[in-house]
Amino acid sequence: MLNKYARTFFANIFTPIARFLVRLGISPDAITIAGTLGVAAGALIWYPLGELFWGTVVITVFVFSDIVDGLMARMLGRSGPWGAFLDSTLDRVGDGAVFAGIVIWFFTGGDNPFIAVMALLCLVLGSVVSYAKARAEGLGMTANVGIAERSERLVVVLVATGLVGLGLPQLLLAIVLVLLALASLVTVFQRVLTVRAQSLAVDCGTDS
Repeated sequence: MLNKYARTFFANIFTPIARFLVRLGISPDAITIAGTLGVAAGALIWYPLGELFWGTVVITVFVFSDIVDGLMARMLGRSGPWGAFLDSTLDRVGDGAVFAGIVIWFFTGGDNPFIAVMALLCLVLGSVVSYAKARAEGLGMTANVGIAERSERLVVVLVATGLVGLGLPQLLLAIVLVLLALASLVTVFQRVLTVRAQSLAVDCGTDS
């Protein structure tokens, strides 16, 4: 839900920028790659230095490239499997960098192993959530269910991390990460059960 309405809102804002970049001859793929590099830099340079607020600012700026590259692709008529594959793959790289940056800082200078472990757990479970959907689609089924979609997870963790960087108690981030881990775990089970139901329906149809 958040992803749907947020994209519509921000698409209206970033359409002029996308149009300008297209006129400059820049490809959507270049924006996708640049955005991922920016997110990774914000997470793996600023976060490990303890600059949680400014790291979040940098990450947020480059996260919007995910909207811009899609707008550019549609303007150029290049929307297709390759762009979707590159975008989805690099999204996982960016997400991994965000949680890895949090893990590094709180295992070192942040001195809060609990937050580090929970961030690591969120990273692992988030990967399983994404894999479950991709694997289901690879088998000709769908797994578009769950209470912890990628966009929601990313927005929540960035907001919490940025606020802690501004001086709010680390407890806020700890609670958010615990809730994200639980939501991701529930989402994994939801997707497993959804695919299981589809598989049983196919088996019953075959038997009949």
